[in-house]
Amino acid sequence: MVLDNLAESLRSTLRKIANAQHIDKNLIKEVVREIQRALLQADVNVQMVLGLTKEIERRALEEKPPTGRNSRDHVVSIVYEELVKILGETRDVPIKKQRIMLVGLYGQGKTTTCGKLARYFQKRGLKTALIASDVHRPAAYEQLQQIATKVKVPIFGNPKEKSATKIVKEGLEQFKDFDVIIIDTSGRHGLEPDLIQEMKDIAKVAKPDHKLLVMDATVGQQGGPQAKAFHDAVDVTGVVITKLDGTAKGGGALSAVGVTKAPVVFIGTGEHLDDLEKFDPNRFISRLLGMGDIKALLERAEGVIDEASAEETARRLLSGKFTLRDMYDQMEALGKMGTLSKLWEMMPWVPKNIDQQKMQVTQDLLKKFRVIMQSMTDEEMDNPSIIKFSRLKRIARGAGVEQHDVKELLKYHKTAKKQIKDMTTDRKKRKMLEKMMSQGNMPMGPQ
Repeated sequence: MVLDNLAESLRSTLRKIANAQHIDKNLIKEVVREIQRALLQADVNVQMVLGLTKEIERRALEEKPPTGRNSRDHVVSIVYEELVKILGETRDVPIKKQRIMLVGLYGQGKTTTCGKLARYFQKRGLKTALIASDVHRPAAYEQLQQIATKVKVPIFGNPKEKSATKIVKEGLEQFKDFDVIIIDTSGRHGLEPDLIQEMKDIAKVAKPDHKLLVMDATVGQQGGPQAKAFHDAVDVTGVVITKLDGTAKGGGALSAVGVTKAPVVFIGTGEHLDDLEKFDPNRFISRLLGMGDIKALLERAEGVIDEASAEETARRLLSGKFTLRDMYDQMEALGKMGTLSKLWEMMPWVPKNIDQQKMQVTQDLLKKFRVIMQSMTDEEMDNPSIIKFSRLKRIARGAGVEQHDVKELLKYHKTAKKQIKDMTTDRKKRKMLEKMMSQGNMPMGPQ
């Protein structure tokens, strides 16, 4: 979960507003103090926090709610709008032919971000390649090579060459027919003169369309000076914030780049190569406040759910059929979209303070169910009623599980099938089911 501590503090404050019988000056001041405390604890710039909360207080006390909106909803809306403002405007890195140069200090996640970006563009149909121009850090080329192998994109580099610009020139020539070329550059413990010159030289040779600064979410109050220094040196066009998962504060990095000319374009939300999201201030704050992010959920589904297959499954469900194969396809798609906790975070208006341990148990159970179904024959997947003792024993042995695990899967499938049948025979519930399927929101895991 992105910025856990800040998110829970802000949501607690919004609940206080939502549960208030009426909005008065005392409540507004109390809310403002709590927002100040939450933002400061998340390392957001002090002056920015004071300016933000002062504006929230002014608007909440002076503005009248628009027609059709009560005062509680209006104050929540003000908090949302002002939080969005501090993150700056959205700027996209378009899906087109381009060169991207990554810069940043040591240990910020720059090399891993190269792989994540390569996966991001590759999934969108662009022929992508990597250039390893870090000639200072030991094993830098080998690390990027391992990542390139995982992402299945080509890489150019020369561990013996000490000229970064020469490597970039040769790499650009080798990948001249590629759509997206991503250049990994050297980092330092500080922004030293030789690093600045090397970045300038590479930029001059590569002529990148985008120069992205990679910044660790835990950078704290140093985020501002760091972002400005890189921007002054090489005219950074955007920022990628890494490690914005778990309990990382992140506010320092987010607010720091908000006051520069280089907005956040991507955020890293986990260790996996798919854990990279296009940054949108509106959607980010919406998730932070517990309002969900359906758009991000649908983006994760892109390239995972086959439309023709989904339509066929929908027709089968509406006709009352629901086989183990249908259930397996849903679980397989869900697994490709990410962890349950990340998907849950994107759902609007559902409780966010869920038990992570229970969520992990469910995640593990879904994984086990999929392994069990992989040990079944086509006949068993299409007609699970034929699974009796001898088949049960064979499936359990093949999946490396106990027989009661197979029985648990069959029990869950039977329950899910009954629920779907009940929905298809009830007119109101059938309409709800049709709407859920049209939005890609079919139930895909144990409830």
